[in-house]
Amino acid sequence: MGEELQVVIKNAVVVNAIIKKFYWQTITLILGIVVLCFPYPAIADWTHPLSFSNAELSRHNFAGESLQAAEFSNANLEMTNFVGADLRGAVLSASVMTQANLQGADLTNAMVDQVNLTGANLSDVVLKEALLLRAIFANVNIEGADFTDAILDKAQIKELCTKASGVNTKTGVKTRDSLGCQ
Repeated sequence: MGEELQVVIKNAVVVNAIIKKFYWQTITLILGIVVLCFPYPAIADWTHPLSFSNAELSRHNFAGESLQAAEFSNANLEMTNFVGADLRGAVLSASVMTQANLQGADLTNAMVDQVNLTGANLSDVVLKEALLLRAIFANVNIEGADFTDAILDKAQIKELCTKASGVNTKTGVKTRDSLGCQ
């Protein structure tokens, strides 16, 4: 009877964790939709002090720079160096980031939707609560990346789980665990 109780408790903890993750992903998605559908220009100017929208920045070096809330929408960031950059809350929507190096960058709460990341180095990146819908992850290195509570679709998760390995050096989270890989 004691073993059965332990199994029931363990299963309840797992179910609770799944429900909690789904709840936060749903809330984040709803807030993202509200922000996208009801923009406030004055606030947008304040929250995006650096704007590189529609910019040609291929091979640019942003290594170690603080780019919090920077906007890179529709930018060409091919082979750009973002090693160790602080991109928390940045907007990278609809940009081309093929072969970009983001090793160790922090993209917590970033919008990385519809971004082509083919061949990018995402090793040791923190993508907590990032919006990653319709991003292309072909041939990416995600060793040690932390995707905790990031918004991804099922196909993206399935693809990323095939190459997920390592532990993030900043957060201590295993890549496979952050993606919910089986």
